[in-house]
Amino acid sequence: MPHSDPKTVFPAQSLPVYRAEKLRVTDGANLGDGLSYADELVPDDIYELGFGNSVESLSFLVNDGNRFQIAPDSALGCPGAALHPDCIVTVMPPTGATIEILVLVEVDPEGHITQIYAAPLSPLEFKVPYTLVGIDRESARLRTAQMACVSFTRGTHITMATGEQRRVEDLSIGDRVLTRDDGPQEIRWIGHLTVRAQGEFAPIVITKGTLNNAADLKVSPDHRLFIYQRRDRIGAGRSELLVRARHLVNGETVTVQEGGFVDYFQLLFDTHQIIFAEGISAETMQADQRTSPILPKDVTQRLKRATSNRGIGPQIAYEVHETLLDRPDAVDLLRRASSK
Repeated sequence: MPHSDPKTVFPAQSLPVYRAEKLRVTDGANLGDGLSYADELVPDDIYELGFGNSVESLSFLVNDGNRFQIAPDSALGCPGAALHPDCIVTVMPPTGATIEILVLVEVDPEGHITQIYAAPLSPLEFKVPYTLVGIDRESARLRTAQMACVSFTRGTHITMATGEQRRVEDLSIGDRVLTRDDGPQEIRWIGHLTVRAQGEFAPIVITKGTLNNAADLKVSPDHRLFIYQRRDRIGAGRSELLVRARHLVNGETVTVQEGGFVDYFQLLFDTHQIIFAEGISAETMQADQRTSPILPKDVTQRLKRATSNRGIGPQIAYEVHETLLDRPDAVDLLRRASSK
């Protein structure tokens, strides 16, 4: 796969959200109001989600100025409008568990708020009282970066430069991994995150053989798999595809694994790469404005120098839009298209 044009193009990030007014205070100081930005929230207010309010998709980009803006194909919002990650609120249902909600604020060119979105990081239920127990003004950007990081789960076998299959948790900085486009490449940084396997952090399981993989592959929802079609069976108009794991979920061979905790590992190279995990091609973490909040400053500076010298790796031009995969036989078509 050829490297893309030196102009940096960052893929859009999509989140399932509720319009914030759908979460209304049923008891407390802000009685009758919808969820709002941090300055207007009052601890101990109780929120409920009304029946029939389903999640919608909000897509956004992070531009070269390190600012969020709503993507052109977003189902919600005004394309190009500024979007601000305002805060993380923590709510508690009667069970005593806690749920985090990312609050995002859309503003117009004059800086006026036009819409507020609530992105729950774990599922919410209808007509359940959720007590507001925490307001975190500092972690919204960090949590968004964590969701943007493509990750392999503990136990995933990665193909090394020697052909050895090594578990991702046993890798070290400096180890040489086989890449599809640039041969053996050294790992520059390894991230590790342990989170509850719920909502946006629940891994996607691609069962053995589904995409000609040697074993079950478990990755983060937005992790993109590289598929080379010998015949264009889904109508993408090209042979080289990047497909998000979440868009392959069919409830049978590709499923969401919720419950307990999951260990996620991120692999970073000098440039965005395609490597081999459980025998199939998958992308590595991409260092860009979306993911920079979790990276040490020295790593960020090193990668900037490497990128300016070598250009950037495969990007959004190869990504398949979700609509092409919205069919019950999509996974089977991709498996057959990539088979010999």
